[in-house]
Amino acid sequence: MDTTGQAHQNVIEEWIRRYGDRVLRLCAMWLKDIHLAEDATQETFLKAWKALPRFTAQNAQSEQAFIMRIAANTCRDLRRGAWFRHVDRSLQLSDLPPQIMAVSDEDRSIYLTILAMPEKHRQVILLYYYAGLTLKECGQALGLRASSVHHRLKQAEAHLKTQLEGGLSHA
Repeated sequence: MDTTGQAHQNVIEEWIRRYGDRVLRLCAMWLKDIHLAEDATQETFLKAWKALPRFTAQNAQSEQAFIMRIAANTCRDLRRGAWFRHVDRSLQLSDLPPQIMAVSDEDRSIYLTILAMPEKHRQVILLYYYAGLTLKECGQALGLRASSVHHRLKQAEAHLKTQLEGGLSHA
């Protein structure tokens, strides 16, 4: 392997160490299937490897936003596939990753409510709150302006609040 190839390998290995868990959690929430999420995580880092020269050339976005954008696009591509449309994607509590099951009932309710949100709202919530991206980085990951992300985030928060308060009033 030449020095450039070794350098790229080192960068990708560091990114996997640094962002691998976040990408897996994001993909699991997005795809509602841990096995698909594992595949999407692997695909994300493979695509990052291939796109690394382009990233280092432009370097206008953070590496985390770069990785999360690839992950979001990979999940979106998987969801668009013919197989995905014909499979029952309803989520049962037993289907959730163990880390999610080990939380309080209130937190679990929030997770499930987020999973049921419209995709444009779920995307912003996942990137901002779960992946820890800034508004600017969310915009880079989604191909939107930061002001558009801010608007979607406010809509998503309002939607989430309405859903959770509605659920609490029936309890």
